[in-house]
Amino acid sequence: METFADLISSPVPVLVDVYAEWCAPCKSMAPVLKQLKEMQGDNIRIVKIDIDKNPQIARHYVVQSVPTLLIFKNGKQLWRQSGAMGAAELNKVIEQFR
Repeated sequence: METFADLISSPVPVLVDVYAEWCAPCKSMAPVLKQLKEMQGDNIRIVKIDIDKNPQIARHYVVQSVPTLLIFKNGKQLWRQSGAMGAAELNKVIEQFR
């Protein structure tokens, strides 16, 4: 099984969605992320991290609200935003890092 460090070390941009099961805006992101994956295909990897099951990752990246979206490439954090976003807006962000 890949570690989080392995996941974010990819040369392909990795979108990390830090979420919680109890979070309504987080639930609204599920269809957005599916649509984004359909738009980007293999040009992006999407990883969902449950903040309640992975508090060490939340602490390390100082995630204070959910959902928090982070983009990594080659192990470096390139972007982050808290709050839900639309697929078109998120797609524009991803395009900057391809």
